[in-house]
Amino acid sequence: METPDTGMLIRLSDSGETVANGEEDIRDRHVKDKDGEDLGKVSDLLVDATEHKVRFIEVASGGFLGIGREKTYIPVDAITAITAGEVRIDQTRSHITGSPLYDPSLVRERDTYGSILEYYGYVPYWTPGYRYPDYPNYRR
Repeated sequence: METPDTGMLIRLSDSGETVANGEEDIRDRHVKDKDGEDLGKVSDLLVDATEHKVRFIEVASGGFLGIGREKTYIPVDAITAITAGEVRIDQTRSHITGSPLYDPSLVRERDTYGSILEYYGYVPYWTPGYRYPDYPNYRR
């Protein structure tokens, strides 16, 4: 059985597009782990260019004035709550620290983001039966 072409993941900031409702744009919001620990800020969104759905949030942490910042890619499936100032996820800081490195030059390689989803314990969004998280009503 063939899986549908999920298209290439692109950063929203590189796409020339924007979030239709500005209040739903979570970029620049603080990201907290399941224990309330600060993980950084949402610096961008990785969007499936074919389906126009956000698949990962790019979280930047550390550095000074944007220099030396580390970036982590977390599946949108991990989001448990969104408020005006923060995004909560269902993972711990220590688990996120050990996540696979994401190489933006490999966005065309489905195995790359498949391994990230697997690490976090989520099924790939291109598999039958996958259900996209409800927005803005993420699970609580």
